[in-house]
Amino acid sequence: MITVNFLMSDFKVVNRELTLRKFEYFCEVEQVKKLFDFYLDASIHVALAVVSLYAVSCYFMGIKCNTNLMAFIGLGTIVCYNFMKYGVEAEKYLVLSNKYHKAIQMFSFLCFGVSVYFMLRLQLDILLSIAVLGLVSLLYALPILPRYKNLRSLGLLKIFIVAFVWTGFTVFLPLKDAELHFNWDVWVLLTQRFFLVLALIIPFEIRDMHLDAPELKTLPQRLGVTGSKRFGYILTVLFFLASFLKDEVSLAEISSVCIVAVLLVLALFRTQESQPNYFSSFWVESIPIFWWILLIKTADFY
Repeated sequence: MITVNFLMSDFKVVNRELTLRKFEYFCEVEQVKKLFDFYLDASIHVALAVVSLYAVSCYFMGIKCNTNLMAFIGLGTIVCYNFMKYGVEAEKYLVLSNKYHKAIQMFSFLCFGVSVYFMLRLQLDILLSIAVLGLVSLLYALPILPRYKNLRSLGLLKIFIVAFVWTGFTVFLPLKDAELHFNWDVWVLLTQRFFLVLALIIPFEIRDMHLDAPELKTLPQRLGVTGSKRFGYILTVLFFLASFLKDEVSLAEISSVCIVAVLLVLALFRTQESQPNYFSSFWVESIPIFWWILLIKTADFY
């Protein structure tokens, strides 16, 4: 009987320790999840995607990355995207009761302050180009037309506006900063980037179908899920084939573009209106980041 009591006592101690460990593990996982959600919600991930595309352009054009411009693009993306997501109505953005959104707000203000520092280190002609692209981005979120709230409300047109801005920041600005002239290969790169960004947007458009008002007539609302995915496949094929139109193209570039095209096709194939939480916001958005990492590795190989 005494032995049984001792065994029961040991079992309770072990069970208590296991429960405590499970609780500690759960708390750690929850903390990691909160950090990861903040990383996505505060637009850090999308900023890394934009910076990666900037770096890819520099690699393809054979120019050195300007760290000041790269830092400004990354920080500016965070500020711009967070403003569009949380700050379109300024009076609601300045006074927040939600602690989580308040943390994102403070982070955005910090990024804005640091971005100004890097902006002041750029040349005047680059600042003028940034001002034009920034104005388009601002009009995308703010009301300008009587019948529409903003450029974002123009339905189908909005994805082309986003693709234009991304292409401007990730191809035109590094070209302008390096004082290079437009040639055939640059025009091909601009077109490629435009197709790529359009294809990357489609999973997000499909995900948000039920949130967009029917009168917007977005791409999925016009073509349906299947039609939108087919359009994405066409864009991806054009993105890949455009590499062969260049006068000068390396094996590293072709192989990396091929892999990115395959990833895009897979992402589009798996895209549905009802998506896992991180499918578009993390996995699809990771494709440009993976492209830059892949280019670094293939460049070393070749």
